[in-house]
Amino acid sequence: MRTAYELADVVNLFSAGLHSSTSLSPLQQKVLGKIAQCRTAALGGHEEQCDTCHSTRYSYNSCGDRHCPKCQAAKQAFWIDDLMQTTLAIKHYHLVFTLPHQLNAVCLHNNRVYYDLLFSAVWNTLRSFGYTHFGVESGAVCVLHTWGQNLSLHPHIHCIVPAAGYALNGEWKNIGQSGNYLYPVHQLSNAFKGRFLDSLKRCLRKQKALENFNHLVQQAYATKWVVHCEPSMAKVDNVVKYLGQYTHRVAITNQRILRIANGKVSFIAKDYRDRAIKKSVTLDGIEFLRRFCMHILPKRFVKYSTPDS
Repeated sequence: MRTAYELADVVNLFSAGLHSSTSLSPLQQKVLGKIAQCRTAALGGHEEQCDTCHSTRYSYNSCGDRHCPKCQAAKQAFWIDDLMQTTLAIKHYHLVFTLPHQLNAVCLHNNRVYYDLLFSAVWNTLRSFGYTHFGVESGAVCVLHTWGQNLSLHPHIHCIVPAAGYALNGEWKNIGQSGNYLYPVHQLSNAFKGRFLDSLKRCLRKQKALENFNHLVQQAYATKWVVHCEPSMAKVDNVVKYLGQYTHRVAITNQRILRIANGKVSFIAKDYRDRAIKKSVTLDGIEFLRRFCMHILPKRFVKYSTPDS
């Protein structure tokens, strides 16, 4: 069902202003164009007929872009169904690895490399902790999110980690601590911080860009990093459905947009500093669209991974 306001409405109203004030990449321009045309006559349509009552319905075609809020529900359902067939029927833990905002400028400099380094640091940290704490080769399903509730840049990875793995002798071994957490949080946070920043510095040095961003990297070194860990989760189907909430999300859904008026866009956002209470946030229309464009992923970049155990 069509909501009162859609992201497509924001694109139609403010994309020209954004083009004149900001340098958009060809990919960003293409994505905005597809969102504006989604389920309109511009993309054509198709005819559907019931084989029982023979009633006929005509529908406009979808754009199919992964950043479009109208094109993700079916993909999400198929993804959940596929993962349900392969996920182990054991305890799982939910971990969230978040990067500090001091590094946002580095992300905007080259987001593909930045997100690749993030995935690599997360997986190598989890893998090393499986070895050192339990002597196993474990696995994880990792999903990237790049936004905060107010559309700010907030890169983080959600991980579902099974409480089991293969020991060095090839035997299957259940793992996990008696408390709420799979691994010690402080050790995990420090290891992730060191791995990511070390790899980021090496990459920037190769690109001859370290001098431009070294002060931000040093600020990140001085910041306390915290990996969010949750207690073990319920049955496997609940685990997969829970992660499914994150896989095909876009930066904002149409249902969160409250109104568009007087050159501004108002939308619902959870305030995690105030018990996650839902509040109305209002942004200038061009600023809203600029923030949305920060979350358009590089071409062919995969936002989730499932390393083999």
